[in-house]
Amino acid sequence: MDLALHVADFTGFGAPEHLPAGLSATARAAEDAGFTTLTLMDHWFQMDALAPATDPMLEGYTTLGYLAGRTERLRLGLLVTGVTYRHPGLLAKTVATLDVLSGGRALLGIGAAWYEREHLGLGVPFPPVAERFERLEEALAICGQMWGEEVGPFAGRHHRLAETLCVPRPLQAAGRLAGPPVLVGGMGERKTLRLVARYADACNLFDAGPDVVAHKLAVLDRHCEDVGRDPAEVTRTVVTGTDPLADPDAFVAAMGAYADLGVTTVWVGSAGPDLPAWVTRVGGEVGARLAGL
Repeated sequence: MDLALHVADFTGFGAPEHLPAGLSATARAAEDAGFTTLTLMDHWFQMDALAPATDPMLEGYTTLGYLAGRTERLRLGLLVTGVTYRHPGLLAKTVATLDVLSGGRALLGIGAAWYEREHLGLGVPFPPVAERFERLEEALAICGQMWGEEVGPFAGRHHRLAETLCVPRPLQAAGRLAGPPVLVGGMGERKTLRLVARYADACNLFDAGPDVVAHKLAVLDRHCEDVGRDPAEVTRTVVTGTDPLADPDAFVAAMGAYADLGVTTVWVGSAGPDLPAWVTRVGGEVGARLAGL
């Protein structure tokens, strides 16, 4: 099982002028500790369910571009991009640019978006959930066309593109959408997991326990069968709020139960004051044990 790092809190880096150095140190520590992936949130305000909305928050793709120049091996993405925040054609171009400049290390994590406060606060339209999922499916289809060889028009219910021109194309071309790997986040059985089966290279589930995750993966398998896809093509991942250092033995045992279900990556994170040191400890105390699962 691989370790992925999710950075969701920037307060531990101190004043704004210290953010670049803190993020660079964290990313380098993650590479040295054997993490395979680093992700950020796609938010404009801090999530008020996690911390005050006034806590610092950086724009995701700008920050990933910065980190691409400070790292060599980490896969870089957002967990997950909110579909409402960027026109899909521009999003496809943004991710293609990140892939080129990182040397083929971009990941497109994407979901239907949910944080109404920041939409209203910044004047971003926040359509009903059914429409957001329609827009999510169109965005995935547009990315596939933008990253492929077709440069003709795209006509959907919510988006119309006259020419899906994307030069340079992403360096990665082996994903389900002929570009960087695509991860759709969420556990919804009727819509989210159906979109995973049709468009994505990976799912991302919450650490809800082996029974719940097993059920969600069984639903995903059925959706794959419905669209004629081998379920084994979909990478299964989880994100946890558990600190692996609180009880390393219990954490490894819990992840072992997920590994038995076919989960191959777990995202971890911390809001502590010294994130690089925490990352180094996690890699040393649980990284090798997870790799052996």
